[in-house]
Amino acid sequence: MSVEISRLRAIAAGGDAIGEVGGKTAFVPLGIPGELVRLQVSREYPRYVAAELTEILEPSPDRVAAPCPYFGRCGGCQWQHIRYARQLELKRQIVADAMARIGKLPNAEVLPVLGMNEPWGCRNNVQFEVLPSGMLAFKAFHSHAAVEIDRCLITQPVLNELAVVLRPLPEGIQRAVLRCGVNSGERLILLEGYRPPKSVAADVECVYRNPKGALQALSGKGVLHEQLGGRRWQVSAGSFFQVNTAQAEVLLAEVRKRLPEGGDLLVDAYCGVGTFALSLAERFERVVGIESAPSAIEDAMVNGAGDPHVRFRRGTTESELSGALEPGCTMICDPPRAGCGPAVLRAMAEAEVGMIVYVSCDPATLARDLATLASLGYAVGALQPVDMFPQTAHIECVVALSRNRI
Repeated sequence: MSVEISRLRAIAAGGDAIGEVGGKTAFVPLGIPGELVRLQVSREYPRYVAAELTEILEPSPDRVAAPCPYFGRCGGCQWQHIRYARQLELKRQIVADAMARIGKLPNAEVLPVLGMNEPWGCRNNVQFEVLPSGMLAFKAFHSHAAVEIDRCLITQPVLNELAVVLRPLPEGIQRAVLRCGVNSGERLILLEGYRPPKSVAADVECVYRNPKGALQALSGKGVLHEQLGGRRWQVSAGSFFQVNTAQAEVLLAEVRKRLPEGGDLLVDAYCGVGTFALSLAERFERVVGIESAPSAIEDAMVNGAGDPHVRFRRGTTESELSGALEPGCTMICDPPRAGCGPAVLRAMAEAEVGMIVYVSCDPATLARDLATLASLGYAVGALQPVDMFPQTAHIECVVALSRNRI
């Protein structure tokens, strides 16, 4: 493949820098907008090329030395080579670009990203591939290969210590998920594979998941607890919880800020273990949470046992939402990366939901859904990105929408 010189001009949603080669857009991992670089074209497509950075002719002033020895080989981070303040600016640009390009909302207001004072050692959940040797690895950068690692710099130190104790894992284990309660000090291991281990070399909650998805507690009850928003939360091995506890507090505060001070009904779709529904229940006469994941809805019911005006509906948002909504109610939705989808958005509009607070981990699907809601009569408020995932290109956003208000 050819070698070309290109001036990098922008950043792509996946974290690659964008340049141009032979009239085609070039996606360049590990580049920074503004740099003049020499590229090796690795793969050519009809409308763009994938390229590798072979030489930096004019480096960006935002380029820094990545502290992790695995950076560039491990796929866990994309941006350790970029000054953190610049990372936040680039994330804001990615959100604004998605609103204009995908959502056709060029005038959408995107606020500065809420970052961290210490953007290292913050992940409370880390997923490893287990090599045949029993050692732990991450997926390689832009590859399905594996990179064995000793320590991850974006992971909570207690989980790095736990990984050392676990290695090597016994034959039959193919994947290991390590989680911790940052404020509780509790730790949990989820092991996946074709044979459960006879024992685990650590005194922690441990759960085994077989190839059919069945869970078996090997030690303890298979749950951990965390403190967030002044409450104690039960989180089972199979349940989702925000991976950055400190920024989850920020996210919760941003959702709270956008809700009305009081109201009759709050509906929390994709409610998980009940984090938003229960944290914000005091403002509403009634609260309904909807969740399809069995372990998460069970956790939510445990977490909400002391809140009689909060009830949870077990099922998909698509199947349960219409029966839960009432005209003028308030709604929170925090869907998976795929977004809400047309049926859910139509149900919101048909029920005449008064206010929607949308929490998203994917600017592209958020932009798509906001465009649909705008066409259905909702005014889109200012978007607030929150940096839940420092050193990566991933972005969380919060935005409020109001009905029939321009």
